[in-house]
Amino acid sequence: MEQVVLNINGDDRTVAVENGWSVLYVLREVLGMTGTKCGCNTCQCGSCKIIVDGEAVNACSVNPKKAVGKKIQTIEGLAKGNKLHPIQQAFIDCGAVQCGFCTPGMIMSAKALLDKNPDPTEADIRKAIDKNLCRCTGYVKIVQAVQEAARRMREG
Repeated sequence: MEQVVLNINGDDRTVAVENGWSVLYVLREVLGMTGTKCGCNTCQCGSCKIIVDGEAVNACSVNPKKAVGKKIQTIEGLAKGNKLHPIQQAFIDCGAVQCGFCTPGMIMSAKALLDKNPDPTEADIRKAIDKNLCRCTGYVKIVQAVQEAARRMREG
């Protein structure tokens, strides 16, 4: 095992990691942060999306040793106490949450997009969530939720 320091949601966390572990494994199994979901563990579904240095990435594809010195954001880091992030609240308000399994990954993809582009087109949103699979919806309410979150965030 090797000790590494990962900056997760603004806090430095020292963890012992083994070769072959992913950031997804560290988050869920070592740190108990189960908001990031493990869907396929093969980089195909997007359920484990996190943001690393501003980019939405699959946590199952990130080697923890290569994440040292980078800023990692997870779904747990979005809410401020009991106040949900505007994206989280918009997903609820727009009915974009069904079974909820893909929701954390969708929200993280949306956040990465809105951090760079506060007024995205529908095409921008669909491109941003293109690598996030949802088996429950036709993505319409998800797109609407991202549009609503963008509006709320612009208006403050």
